[in-house]
Amino acid sequence: MTKPDILLMGPPQHPDIPAELERDFRLHRYWEAPDRAALIAQLAPHLRYISTSGHDGPDAATIRALPKLELISSFGVGYDGIDTAAAQAQGVRVTNTPDVLNDCVAELTLGLMLALAREIPASDRFVRDGRWAAGPYPFTGELTGKRAGILGLGRIGKEIARRLEVFRMEIAYHGRRQQEGVPYRYYGDLHEMAREVDWLIVIAPATAESRHLVDASVLEALGPRGHLVNVARGALVDEAALVEALQTGRIAGAGLDVFEDEPRPLPGLLSLPNTVLTPHTGSATWRTRKIMAELMLANLRAHLAGEPVKTPVV
Repeated sequence: MTKPDILLMGPPQHPDIPAELERDFRLHRYWEAPDRAALIAQLAPHLRYISTSGHDGPDAATIRALPKLELISSFGVGYDGIDTAAAQAQGVRVTNTPDVLNDCVAELTLGLMLALAREIPASDRFVRDGRWAAGPYPFTGELTGKRAGILGLGRIGKEIARRLEVFRMEIAYHGRRQQEGVPYRYYGDLHEMAREVDWLIVIAPATAESRHLVDASVLEALGPRGHLVNVARGALVDEAALVEALQTGRIAGAGLDVFEDEPRPLPGLLSLPNTVLTPHTGSATWRTRKIMAELMLANLRAHLAGEPVKTPVV
């Protein structure tokens, strides 16, 4: 029996993915195609499956060019790179991999916060550069007893909050609506929350409405003692405004795992001593990426077998 075709949109997010896909499908690598338009035209009469990540598409034009498409199985919880409206209009299912990366992203969030508060990268350089012999490192801040505001108290946001409780931090959150059964203070206005907290943690979905939700005015409200941590999507923060706020001392520091134009952060960020930057590695551990890959593949195999997909988006 001939295997069905599948289009892999971008580089695999786990090394096992290509071989696993080839067990059940005939694999086509979109990002490596010398003529991507020609590849789409070749596959258009029969392509039913796409494997992708939340960054790599497909966009509306690609979806419309594939009239037989049935399923877009995405690796990752975010799917802002996929035109879900176009998929839904065409009757195409979209799946993602929620929940399985919650702990991992929450863990990195705490790592960024600790690195900023205790100035771990700078103190590491202090030791390596031989400056300790001339005198002790200056005192730093700490997390214990500080106030944290979480922008987006979803699955990952709640895991972050649980970990912050261990540091005896006062926790608040902002979202589209107040959630029942949540013990943290709710702010309906993001600016008001930013004024009241020491740490603003961004973990909201990326949508057209949330682009630059954290702008110059929110950073101004956060103030010169405030820290920003973004582990969601770079588009939620106005990166140019953030650079200016960090350069002028309008906020104290920033820990960023995501950027507006990955993998090219604004150059101004790279030279600032009050930043800790990681290359979008929130879910990038062997254990978590393997579980994510398994769930992405399970969605594909369920649909191939005529069964309900595990984690539908639309």
